[in-house]
Amino acid sequence: QVQLVESGGGLVQAGGSLRLSCAASGRTFSIYGMGWFRQAPGKEREFVAAISWSGGSTVYADSVKGRFTISRDNAKNTVNLQMNSLKPEDTAVYYCAADRNPPLTIATSIEDDYDYWGQGTQVTVSS
Repeated sequence: QVQLVESGGGLVQAGGSLRLSCAASGRTFSIYGMGWFRQAPGKEREFVAAISWSGGSTVYADSVKGRFTISRDNAKNTVNLQMNSLKPEDTAVYYCAADRNPPLTIATSIEDDYDYWGQGTQVTVSS
């Protein structure tokens, strides 16, 4: 089992940037697929970005493509989400998630594939 703790959320004006981090603990972290999801008030949780266990494959939601970048550093047991050109509609609680049995060569955007979840970090983008 891996434990996940998100950080880096906060309040930012539209057009600004934030970098979210996910600190993970677990002996098999390096082979877990990792993803970021978000949930706004009154809405379902939605996929944001994912990265394969090797870091060689990434996938993004259309709404964030070109603005957000997911990365991982297996040596440090961390996953990051760089968010640029933020919009008010990006406001949500952002969650880090780990897939214990990931596909070997791709990153998955399927929420049900993920086994472990962090507690979330709030991102608020003002107009």
